[in-house]
Amino acid sequence: MTTFEERERAFENKFSHEQELLFKIQVRRARLLGLWAAEQMKFAEPEAAAYARAIVDADFEEVVVHDIVRRVCTDLEHHGIDISRHRVEKEAEHLLVLARDQVTRA
Repeated sequence: MTTFEERERAFENKFSHEQELLFKIQVRRARLLGLWAAEQMKFAEPEAAAYARAIVDADFEEVVVHDIVRRVCTDLEHHGIDISRHRVEKEAEHLLVLARDQVTRA
C-alpha cells in the first residue's frame, strides 16, 4: 500500500468515526430533550421514557433539529404548558453541549 493510499484510508476512517460520534450525540440530545419535555409535562417515569424514545424516533424521521423542537413545542402546548419556542430551542442547544460531553467521555 502506498503512502497516499494509507493517508486516504486514515482520512476515511477519521471521517467515519466523526460521523458515528455526531450520530450518537444527536440521538443523545434528542433523548435528553424528550426527557426534559416529559418533565415539564409532569410525566411519570415509564411515560417519560416512552416519550423520550418517541422524540428520538421523530429525530430519525426528520433531519433538521427544528422539526423535533416543533414537535416538542406542539406537545407542550397540547398539555397546557406555556414554554416559548425560543426556550425549547435554547434547551436543545444546551442539551447538545451536554450530549457531546457525555458521548465523548464514554
